[in-house]
Amino acid sequence: MANTPQSKKRARQNERRFAVNKARRSRIRTFLRKVEEAIASGDSAAAKAALQTAQPELMRGVTKGVLHKNTVARKMSRLSSRVKALG
Repeated sequence: MANTPQSKKRARQNERRFAVNKARRSRIRTFLRKVEEAIASGDSAAAKAALQTAQPELMRGVTKGVLHKNTVARKMSRLSSRVKALG
């Protein structure tokens, strides 16, 4: 348990930051799931549109420190190649 005033404050800040990051991660996963569903349905236009909306959300996750940039680059690369393969 935190004892000093500074450590108590850091604990409070960590809780708030955890909640924000959790919400942001959940939002990113939702966008990724929409792309996956569009790919699974075989709808090329819907998959392309879903990818377009997911990309800025993923990049925002990188700038906010929720995800690593290489992780996002890998995900975007793999998703875009799968969308491209749809036709």
